[in-house]
Amino acid sequence: METLHGALLKLALALFLLGAGSPVSNATERPVVERLVELAHTQPASAAFRDALIDAMGADRIRDGTAIAGYGPDFVWAVESANAPVLYVDDEKYADMQRASGDLWYHVGTLAPGDAYKFHYVVGNARMGGALNIPAYTPDSYEQTGVPQGELSAKMVHVSTSVYPGMETNYWVYLPAQYDPSTPAALMVWQDGHLLIGRNDERICILCPGLVRILEVTDNLTHRGEIPVIAHLFVQPGTLDGEVMRSVQYDSLTDRYPRFLLEELLPEVYAKYNIRRDGYSHAIQGQSSGGIAAFNAAWHFPDQFSRVAVQHGTFTAVAFRNGEPEAGHVYPTLVRRAERKNLRVWLSHGTEDYENEWGSWPTQNLQMANSLKFRGYDFRYTLGNGSHHAAIWAAKLPEALRWLWRDYDPARTHQDFEQDPAEKDKPYFRIRSLNR
Repeated sequence: METLHGALLKLALALFLLGAGSPVSNATERPVVERLVELAHTQPASAAFRDALIDAMGADRIRDGTAIAGYGPDFVWAVESANAPVLYVDDEKYADMQRASGDLWYHVGTLAPGDAYKFHYVVGNARMGGALNIPAYTPDSYEQTGVPQGELSAKMVHVSTSVYPGMETNYWVYLPAQYDPSTPAALMVWQDGHLLIGRNDERICILCPGLVRILEVTDNLTHRGEIPVIAHLFVQPGTLDGEVMRSVQYDSLTDRYPRFLLEELLPEVYAKYNIRRDGYSHAIQGQSSGGIAAFNAAWHFPDQFSRVAVQHGTFTAVAFRNGEPEAGHVYPTLVRRAERKNLRVWLSHGTEDYENEWGSWPTQNLQMANSLKFRGYDFRYTLGNGSHHAAIWAAKLPEALRWLWRDYDPARTHQDFEQDPAEKDKPYFRIRSLNR
């Protein structure tokens, strides 16, 4: 029987993948933020400004100190307090709040796009409110005028006949506008794909499927030729006899899930779309347990998945709860000791991730980065503020895709990935503080 903690962990992982974990995102409609900024500059003490803040952010969030709205680099904070609050961003003093009216305080400022942030207030000597996991998007994550949109397929269903007999898997395929059926496209496979297929609907909503903005980023980068024409395969964890198979599929170190992709699902996709079959043209991505699933697929089949993106990878012992003989905590050691495989790996992570009986997500990802460095892999490691949440990946997505697909040449079917000489000269990653 699964332990209570195990059940809670599954719930937490599900909430992470939905984007839960911070009370508000910066996915606010652009005109709303522009209106707040305009009123802050022209009518800061007006009833119109007060009403606009409450309408945009909500009275409860303003009251408890978690309210924030933003578009691109422009952000607005609002909080209710009897005394003057001081705003801290990433634990550094950022600004003294300005009074709007009565107990309502505000600040208008900017944050560098392409990263995720946290904030809190200090009132007197007491800490108040705050939130984690606030992505600041670059323009690449928003729909752009003149950029054609691709097309997302209807949901398709695969029924496994061999690897997981009887298991049903939902999947979708997104094709950029530049896809030409006569020319084979590259391929990128996304785990937990059902949570990634939405366009952002411009609401203040951390639960919106469009948090990561994959479709918008794909449209913009493909339009400018910064990534190749890629067919994006969004795969939902399977269900078998009413049970969600996510942990069974994703947390295992065996080749079973990768074989399911290669032997069953991909041939079905190949039959419907013109997609390249060479591993040089294949990438795979995942978050949390989906992250270790992505890396595990590339580890077993580097000839089929040569580019890997991992967000908050579960390089911990979670697989033990499924009765597996081995678990992901061994991967940093395996990578360090095994002969280097021809992989390009992106890792991104948050400093305030899980610590529990299965291990430490932050330290295991740091260990993984150091192992990749030690063995000479072509890799990038991004450690930012945040919990077990998609905000860092969402903010970094344009940079990550450009890096992952850089120097791609459709005339080739192979490339030897080498560690950047500049990386070789850098020190290993070290823990510099205990965050206390």
